[in-house]
Amino acid sequence: MKRPLFSLVYEDENIAAVDKSSSIAVSPDRWDLSRERLDKLVEESLGLQKIYTVHRIDRETSGLVIFAKNSEAHKTLSMAFENRQIKKRYIAVVGGRPSWKETVCDLALVPNGNKKHLTIIDKFRGKNALTAFRLLGSAGNYSVLEALPETGRIHQIRVHLAALGHPVVCDELYGKPKPVLLSAIKRSWRGNPLDERPLLSRLGLHAAELFIPDYAKKDAEAEGLALKAPLPRDMSALIRQMEKAAGEEFLNESN
Repeated sequence: MKRPLFSLVYEDENIAAVDKSSSIAVSPDRWDLSRERLDKLVEESLGLQKIYTVHRIDRETSGLVIFAKNSEAHKTLSMAFENRQIKKRYIAVVGGRPSWKETVCDLALVPNGNKKHLTIIDKFRGKNALTAFRLLGSAGNYSVLEALPETGRIHQIRVHLAALGHPVVCDELYGKPKPVLLSAIKRSWRGNPLDERPLLSRLGLHAAELFIPDYAKKDAEAEGLALKAPLPRDMSALIRQMEKAAGEEFLNESN
């Protein structure tokens, strides 16, 4: 069964938060002129004439996206993102085994404007970008990381991880498009290589959590709004296989 392009995570009179699949763009831009877009689908689903895009994640990335229902909410949330008040947490599956348990990457980034629309590292022309990473576990030649981006540059997590030598799996722009196979994780695998199906064949990056401080929920005081999107089935299955191979749990309530 084909996975829905999005599911509604939270809604009130001001915002709508959705969990999107990895196959759809959030909204139009200079590079992506797709007819099928998340903002339009959410508008239709909620019966609204207009919603406002507050922030974006890459087409290839799955997970949480917030839309505003009115201009005032759009302005407030946009400022909160710009001022780094919104806390974001991503889960990434990457190539290799980092030598560190935790690290911070602060390489400045700028779009280079070529046909592939890459973001590049440029300490002179680039804007400041900061991402904190934590290793959650490794199996085979792959690892699962937590990424906490403080800034929101285009392709920030992907570029920073590539610069650290651990690109996100199946990343056609900054790594290798090669799918992740069970035979590359499980040493005892004895299947037929010709019949093996990939565990993951799309970008292994998921926007798992967002926290909006001082947000007044329905019938509650302004303590903040915590939003979560569970791992999609393909990433969840891959990480479970990695956990089995490693003999330990990577993702639990504490991480």
